[in-house]
Amino acid sequence: MLARLDVVAADAGAAAAELGAVVGARGTQFRVWAPMAEAVFVTGDFNDWADPGAPLTREADGHWSGFVTDARDGMQYQFRLRRGEAWRLKNDPRARAIDPETARGALCIDRFDWGDGGAPRLPPINELVIYELHVGTFNGTGQADGTFDSVRRRLPYLKALGINAIELLPPAEFPTERSWGYNTTNPFAVEAQYGGADGLKRLVTAAHEHGIAVIVDLVLNHFGPDELDLWQFDGWSEAEGGGIYFYNDWRAETPWGANRPDYGRGEVRQYLRDAALMWLRDYRVDGLRFDATNFIRTVRGYDGDGSGELPDGWSLLQWINDEVRREFPGRLTFAEDLQRNEWLVKPVGAGGAGFDAQWDAAFVHPVRHAMIAVEDAHRDLDAIADAILHRYDGRPWSRVIYTESHDEVANGKARLPTEINPENPDDGYAQRRSTLGAALVLTSPGIPMLFKGQEFLERGWFRDDVELDWSLLDTFKGIHRLYRDLISLRRNRAGHTRGLTGEHAEVFLRDARNRVLGLLRRCEGGAGDDTIVIFNCSAVEHPDYRVGLPAAGTWRVRLNSGWRGYSEEFSALALLDVEAVEEPLHGFAASGRLALPGYAAVVLSQDGGGAARA
Repeated sequence: MLARLDVVAADAGAAAAELGAVVGARGTQFRVWAPMAEAVFVTGDFNDWADPGAPLTREADGHWSGFVTDARDGMQYQFRLRRGEAWRLKNDPRARAIDPETARGALCIDRFDWGDGGAPRLPPINELVIYELHVGTFNGTGQADGTFDSVRRRLPYLKALGINAIELLPPAEFPTERSWGYNTTNPFAVEAQYGGADGLKRLVTAAHEHGIAVIVDLVLNHFGPDELDLWQFDGWSEAEGGGIYFYNDWRAETPWGANRPDYGRGEVRQYLRDAALMWLRDYRVDGLRFDATNFIRTVRGYDGDGSGELPDGWSLLQWINDEVRREFPGRLTFAEDLQRNEWLVKPVGAGGAGFDAQWDAAFVHPVRHAMIAVEDAHRDLDAIADAILHRYDGRPWSRVIYTESHDEVANGKARLPTEINPENPDDGYAQRRSTLGAALVLTSPGIPMLFKGQEFLERGWFRDDVELDWSLLDTFKGIHRLYRDLISLRRNRAGHTRGLTGEHAEVFLRDARNRVLGLLRRCEGGAGDDTIVIFNCSAVEHPDYRVGLPAAGTWRVRLNSGWRGYSEEFSALALLDVEAVEEPLHGFAASGRLALPGYAAVVLSQDGGGAARA
């Protein structure tokens, strides 16, 4: 049995600093962890792929190292390991590049010139608007062969839309021709088909120049399962398990195979920690989104099962987040956990995992259900109100809210317009209710997120072999404008909806008979700050709907999501500014009469007091 090597973080860090292949002027220093191997060699272009290759020397704690003078930048290489009579040819677990033709590791020197574009560009967390995208299908060339450069060319479009952060589905190396990215095989290498390390750096540089932050999706809950060099890396395993990098018992089981990393082994913890921080250090990204953290901290992915908890996984998340706070202050980390556990976002010092925010299942599920429901009577106002007001650890910015994400529009589910009307996702009901959902996302407290193409009503479901249908941008120009207007209000770019950036949120109106909700958002209060949002969750129009308002005077209609200018399928009801008089209603001192289209959100605020944002 392989002895457990519980390396203290500081000690492991000293050992890990030189792991992998370090290319210098005189050659390359190789170092690899293979504690159960009996001999290790390195072979490659530099020795004509000699068998077995250049021998490495055994060090303490299961490391092997050696210097090869002829190993230069750009050359391909692999390790050849022997245990007993069995030989294995494996890629370096820390290879920084994988050749797409041969699937072998490649030596590389970082010569990228960041210029002035490398500094992180995260906006304040209360003004963040995230746009999740898949590099391979975001191109618009007719095939799903997108690259970092094709995303880079779309940055002006995203900036004009109002997006200030993009979130990339996992860009680490995967083995298949196309992928979502969640079958990571080489976590230190950037996917070559997307453009590799330099392609990602060009994208980050350009994004920062456009004022757009970059968030990278990170997969630490499993590796592979296909074409996985980490599997039984040095020949050792128990019970036919994965060997030194994995649990070799019941804790290995995940929905993606028996391939969960061993979070309790010091060298594996260091490997995962280094892989995470690499994106922040070497690629200067602004944040990390951790995939399926519920399968890092538990075996089965849900709370309430004491026998399935993974304390080592929890402490790993704490360690990484603590390191991010210490080494990269101002960068953000997000958890996709979906178990509504507020301890994910509590500080490490208080026993929490230390994430800045987590994807909120308490928002997406009730809101999507309400928008998809066929009958108005089945739209639960209380469930929608609870979704609006939900928060973790008492902080509104501790959650990411959305109606579409890569998971929510695939795996048996589809884009929201398609879910609303599978036969005709372009019809008026699908347009109105899906954009009502978007209005809920962009006016509720939380960090709003869109999924690529949502802003022009992309249909069907997400696939990694079907590119985004950019022709819909011309078909639904008005819908695109609606999303742009919503984002502008959310970011207070005109200076009269500051309340949408504030922590205060109050659902002051729940009209169950008419299916109408009223929301007050506030930062400090007053004109230009107090923002009222009225949601009509029914098809019935109300030409003269009386609502309570915080103060008398004129309340401007800043946005009417049901305006016919956004779509010919929308309402012809004329919306005029509201004159509020001192007649108390809904807990406010004043009230006024509003024209309210069906399946629409109307945003109101008063002039004055605000300052426009860039």
